[in-house]
Amino acid sequence: MSLFSDNIRALRLKDKVSQEKLAESLLITRGRYVKYEDGTSEAPYDILKKIAFYYHISIDLLLSVDVRKIDMQDLLKLENNRLVLPIQVDQEGENCIEVVTQKVKAGYLNGYADPEYIENLQQISLPFLGAGKYRGFPVEGDSMPPHAEGSIIIGRYIESLGEVMDGKTYILITKNEGMVYKRLNKNKKNALVLESDNRFYPNYEVRASDIIEIWEYHCNIGRSDKRQELNETQSVKELLMEVKRDVMEIKNTVRGIS
Repeated sequence: MSLFSDNIRALRLKDKVSQEKLAESLLITRGRYVKYEDGTSEAPYDILKKIAFYYHISIDLLLSVDVRKIDMQDLLKLENNRLVLPIQVDQEGENCIEVVTQKVKAGYLNGYADPEYIENLQQISLPFLGAGKYRGFPVEGDSMPPHAEGSIIIGRYIESLGEVMDGKTYILITKNEGMVYKRLNKNKKNALVLESDNRFYPNYEVRASDIIEIWEYHCNIGRSDKRQELNETQSVKELLMEVKRDVMEIKNTVRGIS
């Protein structure tokens, strides 16, 4: 039997529902449902979706996590039937922040819904953050100054795309791009436009259907790139001086004409 088979059997028994009644709710025959529960047949996507909605649990948890090891009442229930794992607290009751270090980053896409994987991540506590679910992610490259490579971005979990505000920065976990930290804009239907603060990198789009998680930037742990800040300050000064020179030239031209 597969993990999925074990899960749907465990959930059905927990709810004390008969196979026949559950099959009726899924609009299929009992014989067809039994094959999914005993593992002799794989459920197609439309049935997976119906089962997920029936039990108010996400498909990824049904397929990848042993639900018998999870207290379902402690899961955070979000819109569109999305679930996240329980928020962990330390002995003082403070929110434990799991940190996805550079070393374990590659495994996050496969382990983000696995309780054992999340529990094994390094943890820190930042009491000033307040309510919400937070997680730390590593900074890579130079696309988002002044955050230097090697710093950790602390993000707050966003439950829906409706919470995303144009121009703010977020950590996105996507199917194709993996983990990215960008400035977001919702000026495309069913898609987000991702922008880098370093204008060397072009903007690009990510479809809403490809987004797995969104974490709103809250704070940075690590060094800011002071050289980048200095360069940006110098660039602004140079721009202002150029504008000032242009204004002086226009004034001189106007005086000469008059």
